[in-house]
Formats: sequence, C-alpha cells, structure tokens
Amino acid sequence: MRLREIRSVDRSTLVGFDRAAVRDRVGGYRHWAVHRASAAGDENLQDDDHQFAIEALHGGMLVGSICILHAVPASGRFSYGVGIGVRHRRCGYAGDAVATLLAFMFEQRGYHWCDVGIRSGNIASLTLHSRLGFQEIDRVRDTELVHGGVASLVIMSITAAQFAEAHPARSGTHHPSRPERGRHWRPGRGRHWPAGRG
Repeated sequence: MRLREIRSVDRSTLVGFDRAAVRDRVGGYRHWAVHRASAAGDENLQDDDHQFAIEALHGGMLVGSICILHAVPASGRFSYGVGIGVRHRRCGYAGDAVATLLAFMFEQRGYHWCDVGIRSGNIASLTLHSRLGFQEIDRVRDTELVHGGVASLVIMSITAAQFAEAHPARSGTHHPSRPERGRHWRPGRGRHWPAGRG
C-alpha cells in the first residue's frame, strides 16, 4: 500500500465507494464529500490538511482514501478520516494507511497528538484503532437515531510516544539489519495446503 495525491481520474472511483457504503449502510466517512469540499476551498482547512489516495502496490488499484483534518501545528494536534472501498475491506489497507500517516505526521511534521472520532456501531474501526494503540478517552452521546437506537461518538487518541512504543518498526529509531517482509506477505501456498503434497 502507498499513499499518493488524489488525481482527477480518482473522483469517479471515490464516488463509487461512497455509493456502495451508503447502499451497505456501513461507516460514516464519505470519500467524495471530503475531497469535493477541500477542492472547493473550504476556509476551515488548515495548511497541513491534505487528502491522499490509498493505492495497492500490486496493480496500482485505488482502494480508498485518507485525509488529514484539523491539523494545528501550534498545538501539535491533528485528526484524520479514512475510508476503504467495500470490496477492499479486511485486507489491511486501512491499518497500513493509518500507521503510515501517523509515522509521517509524528516523525516528519512534528505533531505529537492525534484524535479521531468513531461511531460506536463501527466495531471494525474501533478494533482497528485499538490494535494501532489508540485509547478511548470519551464517549459523546449523539442525538442522531441510527437503526432505532441512539449512537455515541467514541473519541480515541494516541500520542507520538505511544505510537513509537507500539510501532518501533515505523519510528525513526528502528533500523532493521535486513529488510522485513511486508505485512501482507504470504507463503506460496495457503495454510490449508496438505503438507505431503509437493
């Protein structure tokens, strides 16, 4: 997975991701809405607010998008939104994209705190962020009814020090003696392949 700038040809794919997400009633991040608002010159955007495409390394396919929001260099805090197309979920792209973005913002840009807001019903995102080292700091009761119930907004955060401790391979202090295999590396045959077959 790699992060790159959004191109004009990506817009139709991002719109398709949003339509599929609405149809399947999952997530709350809207790729196209975020990118269209930023392209229109939203006055609330900060200097470090950027949008990136998430692209698969093999084949160069657009699988999602991630954007930096509310980046305030003076306070050292930022937030982000990430969305993966329905067909590409559960492949590790979101985790890799978030970890790459956090490493960049903490190491290269000098930020030291990241907050995210996640709907309480989005179990996949809550699990992902917990595994990345985020900690829940608050639950804000939302007045919006979701499928007959009231949802909460879960606020999670991570500091640069917590991220470096949880992900030493992504911090600037880790220098492996040999290249590590990628997160999605798999042996040539699946785990269910009989051991005796050659």
